[in-house]
Amino acid sequence: MNAVSTSEPLPSVESELRSAPPNALVETARRLLGDRAGAQDVTLLFVDYGLRVLRPVAPGTGEPLSAYDGPAGRTFTAQTPVVEPSGDGTATVHLPVTVRGDRLGVLSARLPAVGADPAGVRELAEFATALGHEIATAERDTDLYLLARRTRRLTLAAEMQWQLLPGRGCEGPEFVIGAHLEPAYMVGGDNFDWNTDGTHLTVTITDGMGRGIDASLLTGVTVGALRNARRAGLGLADQARLADQAVYAQFGGKVYASTLLLRFDLATGTVQAVDAGSPRLYRRRGDTVRQIELEAQLPLGMFEETAYEEQIFAVRPGDRLVAVSTGVHGARSPEGDLFGEEALRRALDAAPTRAPQEGARSVVASLIEHFGSTDLEADAAVVCLDWHGRDSVTP
Repeated sequence: MNAVSTSEPLPSVESELRSAPPNALVETARRLLGDRAGAQDVTLLFVDYGLRVLRPVAPGTGEPLSAYDGPAGRTFTAQTPVVEPSGDGTATVHLPVTVRGDRLGVLSARLPAVGADPAGVRELAEFATALGHEIATAERDTDLYLLARRTRRLTLAAEMQWQLLPGRGCEGPEFVIGAHLEPAYMVGGDNFDWNTDGTHLTVTITDGMGRGIDASLLTGVTVGALRNARRAGLGLADQARLADQAVYAQFGGKVYASTLLLRFDLATGTVQAVDAGSPRLYRRRGDTVRQIELEAQLPLGMFEETAYEEQIFAVRPGDRLVAVSTGVHGARSPEGDLFGEEALRRALDAAPTRAPQEGARSVVASLIEHFGSTDLEADAAVVCLDWHGRDSVTP
């Protein structure tokens, strides 16, 4: 953004956003864009938990918009700025607000058409990214941005699960991840998690037994135990073993958590895997989609002191991996028809070139269409990962 003329250097946009109170970031963004780019009608829209609508963060600043259609929806889906010209010498610019692959929403601003040229849009896109990073920090201290994500009240179990998640996307030079949960406002036992340290990427998908708050408590113990073991520097099999002991110690084998654990070597594409239960893993390579067959081992917490073994497979640049919980591959329609592997393959085939975030959303959309309602009978979790690899990795 071109700064107005002044005898004193203006504070950087980043520093002004950082100094704003957590609940005043939208107001600060509106002032900064007005002063430095002549912007009007600045609106920050957040996508809801169901990935269906974009809702204004500041109450009373507009109606929810589709997260699929219209200029703002296209911006969110394609993750690229959209310029909407007007006949009065202005243009509305819609910009994706994304933090390290986690898509938060869209920033829209009406400004003089001269400011909507390619250079101006690039600067505005950088501003939207900086705003997203500050919001990610501010969420520790205010509920404002969390409330903008919901179209209705969450159940207590869903509240606990969404707070447990790392986000709905993550990216690095070697990979891009997109993930989604349904039913978004009532999810109880399903969870996904990831962590990267520059050398390895660890991904887990967990399907906690039961429904509601009991399932959420079980999954909370499972994910906490897995993180604790991972942060202690243990290998994948030992992470599963210690989480198994923690869940059994808490619940005595009465309930258990089916979990798929994956650890990627970022330099080579070698993947260590522990299949502790029912989540399934599929790989799209070229035009072929097939399930990666792993040795099924006992779910975490079913028995005391279960031993787990790692399996090895490899990914190549261009591969897409999709992990799904039982609520996806085992879902049935009201008529009793199984969603099943063929329907899942068709959903994967329908979105081969979309970003992983849209790939995960496409699988969930196909599942909801099959079931006939967003109020699924079982939790459904989908994690979609595109592997790019490093230059040294050869197919």
